[in-house]
Amino acid sequence: MEYQSGQVVYSKSGHDKGDTLMVLFVEGAYVYLADGKRRKIEKPKRKKMIHVQPTGYVDTVLADKLAEGAYVLDADIAKAIKKYKKLAET
Repeated sequence: MEYQSGQVVYSKSGHDKGDTLMVLFVEGAYVYLADGKRRKIEKPKRKKMIHVQPTGYVDTVLADKLAEGAYVLDADIAKAIKKYKKLAET
């Protein structure tokens, strides 16, 4: 599966196993992740792609902002993840 900016993923391994995170950008075999709360944009988590489980959900507004290099707040990421979790419950 191809990963992209703004995509919501689950961590499959490590101390953050089971956490919901958002892909900030992809670099080689790694994705850089943030959740807006414990893991901030300023210091994203670098994980190998095999250690995350993709979802089909991509927040298009944040994906566009990340692609353009526009300013994104940690609160924006946390809100997008919360929105995904709400959609996943239904």
